[in-house]
Amino acid sequence: MSPLDETPDEPRDEASDEMLGRAHGERNDDAEPDPADLDRARARALRRTVLRKSMRRDRARRRRQQSTWSFLGTFGLVGWTVAVPTLLGLAIGVFLDDVTDTERSFTLTFLVAGVAVGCAMAWYWVDKERRPDDE
Repeated sequence: MSPLDETPDEPRDEASDEMLGRAHGERNDDAEPDPADLDRARARALRRTVLRKSMRRDRARRRRQQSTWSFLGTFGLVGWTVAVPTLLGLAIGVFLDDVTDTERSFTLTFLVAGVAVGCAMAWYWVDKERRPDDE
């Protein structure tokens, strides 16, 4: 199957089929299509795909309402984004303290580093949710 054949989720474009030398699903393997026609057909298919996905995203954003569940989802995302790096930093610090026979030096260092990384990641996600896509 050639890369020009449509995938199951792509609708057929009759104009592109005609450019590629296909008539009603039949292929004419004897005639080679013009490379410029192939490029135009690919560009048309890409524009269609981008437009369809853009329209779907815009519809979803218009319908999206800031509900209680949406807030709780963001709250949970931020919580796990801070908690996981903090616990990983704590575990690494305790392990290194046990290996090097130090008291709590690595534990505190990696705990603070984990909190800092978690807060930076949470800030990124909250900023991404607040900012419109146009910027």
